[in-house]
Amino acid sequence: MSSSKRNPEKQAKNEYIPHFIAKKPFYLDDDTEGDYLEHQRLQNKKDLDLASQKWYDRGKRTGPAATKFRKGACENCGAMTHKAKDCLSRPRKKGARWTGQDIQADEVIQEVELGWDGKRDRWNGYDSHEHKKVVEEHIRMEELRREAERKSTEDAEMEDGGDEDKYAEESEMPGQTYDAANRISTRNLRIREDTAKYLLNLDLDSAKYDPKTRTMVDRGATQDQAAALVEEDNFMRSSGDAAEFERLQRAAWESRERGNKTKMHLQANPTEAEHIKKKEQQASEEKRARERKALLERYGGEQHLVDKPPVLEEEERYIEYTPSGQVKGRDKTIAKSKYAEDKLINNHTTVWGSWWQSFKWGFACCHSTVKNSYCTGEEGIRAAEEANKLRLGLVEPVAPRIEQKQEEQEEGEGDSAKDEPKGKDREDHIDKGKRKLKEMRDGVTEEDMEQYRKQQKLYNDPMANLIDAV
Repeated sequence: MSSSKRNPEKQAKNEYIPHFIAKKPFYLDDDTEGDYLEHQRLQNKKDLDLASQKWYDRGKRTGPAATKFRKGACENCGAMTHKAKDCLSRPRKKGARWTGQDIQADEVIQEVELGWDGKRDRWNGYDSHEHKKVVEEHIRMEELRREAERKSTEDAEMEDGGDEDKYAEESEMPGQTYDAANRISTRNLRIREDTAKYLLNLDLDSAKYDPKTRTMVDRGATQDQAAALVEEDNFMRSSGDAAEFERLQRAAWESRERGNKTKMHLQANPTEAEHIKKKEQQASEEKRARERKALLERYGGEQHLVDKPPVLEEEERYIEYTPSGQVKGRDKTIAKSKYAEDKLINNHTTVWGSWWQSFKWGFACCHSTVKNSYCTGEEGIRAAEEANKLRLGLVEPVAPRIEQKQEEQEEGEGDSAKDEPKGKDREDHIDKGKRKLKEMRDGVTEEDMEQYRKQQKLYNDPMANLIDAV
């Protein structure tokens, strides 16, 4: 076989291959020598499996450190690869920029190319030597534990002298099991010779057994043997020291949850637990007494805390009570509200809210509906009534009094004689006064509307403000 068949790169250019196949794409380097169909062949991709993946070499630095601070370097440590805000070194009181000492070497900036699996590998970069240290630590702790157990077993054998094994056979009795390896004797819940409660009396009228709750229910007979056995079932003792025992058990649980130094355990050492509970109660009482004494010394008032004995006096009055608990013949007391009652303000003789009219509250003494107003008495009532009548049009309005001086009256008489209108103009001048009550009730006529239109000023008229100067 010729070398041209073994090495396709050395083959001559085949002219029968179409141009669009033999031509290389524009993004490939066309100057390279070799196979002219290299772009059509299967490319040898880089091996990017997980076994060949690399990771950052943490803490690696390049060469020796600089001896002089360089421009653009970190102000804290003097390295060129990062700035001061990204520096991981300990912050110095005076950085390398000002002291020029202890300048650190530059870190190696590595470019790690990861494949698809390498980017998603959660164990990428893990050092297996770290886990070896953990395994060695566990092995060492296990050896120490075994050594401690061996020593404690030898000490126990020396103290007891093997008496437990002597009496181990005697402990294997009905109702008990003995574990020779752990030297533990346990009491079974019941033995085979015990007779169940529900089998003592099979009478239908006797106590019945509920298999779901495992209790005796619906006790019928009370004189038979079965009823006597279940007499105290389903009964919670709450008298005597039972309540105190419950409080002591709760205090022991709470002390263990809080992590106190003196941990109480009611089952392991009940005497110590009760002693600790009494000491805590005594300490709390003494603390409460000290706080109370300090408050009394600072603010006083001890005389009000003394319990006075009740004084029982005999009397000959006869008092009869109603079924509701009130005294007969006594006036009923009206319950007061949380608001201030019977409080007179601003010289009023009645309280606010003693008068109401037209959905408004006021004072009954002056009929004023303003809460912070001063009382005007009867005159205020009359004024309010007149104002209401005028508002409703029930009375004719009183013409205002015009007080003029004597000189003005004389001048007015002379001027009025000259300016007095004549004929129809005078009637119109008189009619221009205030409207009468009859006219107000009759409404507006067409003549009134015509007169109003004549007198109305047209603001939109461009000639309204024109003044004739001629």
